[in-house]
Amino acid sequence: MLRVAVVGSGPSGVYTAQALVQQRDVPGVTVDVLDRLPCPYGLVRYGVAPDHEKIKSLQNSLRAAMEHPDIAFFGNVPVGDGPRGLAPRRLLDLYHAVVYCVGAATDRRLGIPGEDLPGSFSATEFVSWYSAHPDAAPGGFVLGARSAVVIGVGNVAVDVARVLARGAGELHHTDVPDAALSALAESRVTDIHMVGRRGPSQAKFTTKELRELGALPGAEPLVRAEEAALDPAWADPTGLPAAGRRNVEVLHGWAGQPPTGRPRRIHLRFFLRPVALIGDDAVRAVRFERTVPDGRGGIAGTGVFEEVEAQLVLRSVGYRGMPVAGLPFDAELGTVPHAEGRVLRDGVPSPGEYVAGWIKRGPTGVIGTNRSCAKETVASLLADAGALAARRPASAEEAHAALRAAGRQPVEWPGWLSIEAAEAALGRQLGRGPVKIPDWEGLLSAARSGG
Repeated sequence: MLRVAVVGSGPSGVYTAQALVQQRDVPGVTVDVLDRLPCPYGLVRYGVAPDHEKIKSLQNSLRAAMEHPDIAFFGNVPVGDGPRGLAPRRLLDLYHAVVYCVGAATDRRLGIPGEDLPGSFSATEFVSWYSAHPDAAPGGFVLGARSAVVIGVGNVAVDVARVLARGAGELHHTDVPDAALSALAESRVTDIHMVGRRGPSQAKFTTKELRELGALPGAEPLVRAEEAALDPAWADPTGLPAAGRRNVEVLHGWAGQPPTGRPRRIHLRFFLRPVALIGDDAVRAVRFERTVPDGRGGIAGTGVFEEVEAQLVLRSVGYRGMPVAGLPFDAELGTVPHAEGRVLRDGVPSPGEYVAGWIKRGPTGVIGTNRSCAKETVASLLADAGALAARRPASAEEAHAALRAAGRQPVEWPGWLSIEAAEAALGRQLGRGPVKIPDWEGLLSAARSGG
């Protein structure tokens, strides 16, 4: 019998736990899924946009996996060296094996002057706010801003631009926390500029997400044809991969169209590289340098600059993994060094330590990519089962006692169900569907009061 701890309850963690208990080669595997947060599901709960209800429904399949009798959930359990965390070396005393599925929790930085001016935020901060992440700063993102700049042209950039462009009435039926919904209702943003340093054919958003910008009832997408035409593939996209070709075709349909008078406008801008955020006490504009294709698949600066008004800047230029204290970490790649999921310490596999998900491969792929990634790691773990079984960790009872004494009272699965019940009750009080509880105190109180 193997007892495994999986650290992280997002898709990669759930898929890892599921693959372990469903395999048939090693009988009697049990899994404890640990998470720093009191709620499971990771970015499916705290990263998927509230109006993407079909994707958010993935929680139903994650729930089914987590309710397997050989899987237990322990939320509110921090992991890492420190006074309140379970150190990796301690976890190895408690389990035969530990799989770290901790994702990529921070944003890449632009590294330009003014990046930290008031009014400038990472896209993750904005997403956390409207997704009710308990670590999120309180509101103030949109009140008073007339013009917003979103730096980046990936799916997260499209998500935050779309949320800014929606009226609060369009989000009323979602699980957006009430304070964020009220702030969005009072928003005075009329212009949203989504800006990329390369051309339309190199944008990272999916066509499905892009098309949603054209279906918003109160906003319209605008594309400058002369700017997009700097892309060599703009005139003839037939040589592009299918996704890039479809994106260019959608953008062609919007290019050069005059505004029709809708309340909000989404300006899709290309070949502009941010060089500084301008302002004294707060951001008031973003300075960009015009870029052009360099003929080798990259871009080159032209020395021509443009300032775009902005009282709100959201930086969406990619995620980056954060080190777990006590684990090796490749600071350049933002990942834990590994070989087929086996953690490497000084280049040698560390017995009993594994990784899966973004902390293993970097922030690439879609949610489903985590399933194959998890299967590779589980295959490595099962191949090591004989050596792992020879280890003598603590008993299950001792391990669970250690979790409960780890500085915070864990939230187990019944506690999570109580949080769900409390969020449903909150929504009924507000005349809405379930509404997320946005703060640590509220979540823990709900978990411990039976809803």
